[in-house]
Amino acid sequence: METNQIKILLVDDEPDILEIVGYNLKKEGYDIYTAENGLEAVSQAKKVQPHLILLDVMMPEMDGVEACEKIRELPDMGDVIISFFTARGEDYSQVAGFDAGADDYITKPIKPKLLISKIKSLLRRIKEEGSNNNTELGGITIDRDEYLIIKDGDKIVLPRKEFELFSLLTSKPGKVFNRESIMKKVWGSDVVVGDRTIDVHIRKLREKIGDDYFKTVKGVGYKFILHEN
Repeated sequence: METNQIKILLVDDEPDILEIVGYNLKKEGYDIYTAENGLEAVSQAKKVQPHLILLDVMMPEMDGVEACEKIRELPDMGDVIISFFTARGEDYSQVAGFDAGADDYITKPIKPKLLISKIKSLLRRIKEEGSNNNTELGGITIDRDEYLIIKDGDKIVLPRKEFELFSLLTSKPGKVFNRESIMKKVWGSDVVVGDRTIDVHIRKLREKIGDDYFKTVKGVGYKFILHEN
């Protein structure tokens, strides 16, 4: 996908942030849209159908966490990349963000070059249309193009980080992936997130797919249990 085809929605209640970040992203060729609060973000997301949303947390009308939840509930918005972009770097704030369906967490202030680098990294996850990349595994169909799984005939759309974690664990059923390798392969070595981040994502996967598919190896990490039909 060409850069000028990629739509990015910036959401922040500070006009200076919207102006400066928007300017730097436009220089890279991205198609930029803005919103100044959570309610406006949900409305813009419906209308624009962006590929990436950079979302502040503390805003009037509706905060970023609630806006993220609302956007994830919109039709055809299950695979949009959502990254919180906020000065709040506390562990509990990150957990709340990931729990709401966010894919990543960028702490500001951040230098423009580093922000551009992080955004390019996030956008690498966008798949080219028309590819066929499905996997059948123990009664579950994994659609890597649409970021969804099909279990017992039901489609389950996962936020990208949940999907990438699920994809990693299912790549080698029965193998124990330690926390360090999960963090590196799913979030990358340049992203700092709280210790509970993996636990939150595993809990969400258990809720959506089934508790008996995931085993916690205390003090080590997690593994996926293959269920044969």
